[in-house]
Amino acid sequence: MLDSATSCRAFYTVCKAIVDKLGHMFEFKSDINRIVVGFGWISLPNCCGVLGFDRFQMDGKILGENGSLMVQGLVDSEGRFLDVSAGWPSTMRPETILRQSRLFAGVDESRELLNGPCFELGDGNSIPQYILGESCFPLLPWLLTPYVGHRNGLNSSEWAFNSVHRQGMELVGTAFGRVRARWKLLSKNWKEECIEAFPFVIVTCCLLHNFLIKCSEALPDVNVEYYSREQELLPFEGEVDENGRRTRDALALHLNQDASEFTAVAVVLLYCPNVIICSN
Repeated sequence: MLDSATSCRAFYTVCKAIVDKLGHMFEFKSDINRIVVGFGWISLPNCCGVLGFDRFQMDGKILGENGSLMVQGLVDSEGRFLDVSAGWPSTMRPETILRQSRLFAGVDESRELLNGPCFELGDGNSIPQYILGESCFPLLPWLLTPYVGHRNGLNSSEWAFNSVHRQGMELVGTAFGRVRARWKLLSKNWKEECIEAFPFVIVTCCLLHNFLIKCSEALPDVNVEYYSREQELLPFEGEVDENGRRTRDALALHLNQDASEFTAVAVVLLYCPNVIICSN
C-alpha cells in the first residue's frame, strides 16, 4: 500500500502528463478573435477575458492558520479558462500574485498579449483590448476594475459599468464552481505534503473542464451568487492608473448610452406597440 506522499507524487505525474498534452486548450493567445466576439455579444466591446480568484483549502500550518492556495483564473464569455496561475499562498496580496504571474508578463513586459487594435466607440472614443478584474486588483490600462462606492454615490455611467462588470465577474465564479462540482476532490482539504502537487491537480481540472466544453458535454449547475459572496476579497487601495481610468470612463459612458437607448426603445414598445422602430 502506498503512503500519502508517494500517492501524491504518482497522481502528480499523471496530472503533469495531462497538462503537457492539453496545455494548448488555454487559448488566450491563439483564439483571441473568438474571445473578443463572444464578449461583444454581452455588451463588452474589445473585452478579452474576466480575471478572478478562487481559494483551495489545505490542512496543516504550512500556509498559516486557515491557510489556502490561491488560484488566479482568466475566463472567456463561455466559461472556458484562458489562463490559470495556481499555487499562491493566501497570505500574498492579490496584486502581488498578478504582477508575478505569466499573464502579467505577457501583457505588461513582453507585450505578446492584448496588443490588438483599438475599438472605436460610437461617441468618438476608442478603447484598447482589455480584461475585467476583481476590485482586489489595481486599475491598469488593460485591467478594468469596478468603480468603488455604493449605488447612491455613483453616477449613471459608473453604475452601468459596475452592473455589466458584475455580470462579467460571475463568469469566473461559474467556471470555478463547475470545476469544483465536477471534480469533488478539489473541495477536500489536501494534506500539506501534497502542496507541490495540488496546483497541478487544479490546472489539470481546469484543462479538462475546457476539453468537456469543446466536446459539448453538459455542465453542472452552480450557485453563483453564494459562490461570489464567499470568495470576496478586499478592494485594492493603491494608486489609480490614469490611462486605465480614461479607458474605464469611456467604456462606462458607452455602456450607459446603450442602456439609455434600450430603455427608451422598451418604453416605446410598451406604450406604443404599433410603432415601427427603424435604425440605420
